[in-house]
Amino acid sequence: MSTRTATLATASRVISQLRRDPRTIALLIVVPCVLVFLVDQVLAGRPEAFQRVGVPLLGLFPLVSMFLVTSITMLRERTSGTLERLLTLPIAKLDVLLGYGIAFAAVAAVQATVVSFVGFGLLDLSVGHSKLLVVALAIANAVLGMAMGLFSSAFARTEFQAVQFMPAFILPQILLCGLLVPRAAMAEWLQWLSALMPFTYAYDALARAARTTPLGPRFALDVFVVVGVTLLALALGAGTLRRRTP
Repeated sequence: MSTRTATLATASRVISQLRRDPRTIALLIVVPCVLVFLVDQVLAGRPEAFQRVGVPLLGLFPLVSMFLVTSITMLRERTSGTLERLLTLPIAKLDVLLGYGIAFAAVAAVQATVVSFVGFGLLDLSVGHSKLLVVALAIANAVLGMAMGLFSSAFARTEFQAVQFMPAFILPQILLCGLLVPRAAMAEWLQWLSALMPFTYAYDALARAARTTPLGPRFALDVFVVVGVTLLALALGAGTLRRRTP
């Protein structure tokens, strides 16, 4: 089997499995839309506040849900022996992981597009720059969540342990990225800590796209970090494939 054939076969198999799992589809597609709607209702009396946080949430909610679903799905692949069987084929470990990445990236694109449609089409969110730019950022953030989920799955032995990565790894980033409190208002050591977290750059890129001010070089840095961390997580995830599960 050629590398390209094995990669595409892996991607096709993962997509087929996801399609047969309605609960996962609901978590990936429906839940982020419901959460954005709930935020709109919570801030119904403060429309300016929803405009401020709504656009960033279009990209952060898909990131979180993709992280959770990908880490659990990949853990199942590891513990069921599927990955072990794939690694017996004469293909590179990175190509195997690329197959998973393609499948989850396709789902991430659908997820981010649907959530953005709800935000812009049904909840009347407005942005200072192109809506397509926000959709592209939301997709990039969802892919980032996918890559981090693939990598983190190597450090869990059960699905419960995989879920535990949410409060341990995701929630601190949500608190420190600038969504709830501006980073400039935080203690200095928290500002330094948040600068090391990919969520900070994912949020900042979306926030800048929502404003009417020029994007500036910081926006380019945000995008560079998001893409760079995604590629790094995929590369590190490929390195963990040498591990065998009992």
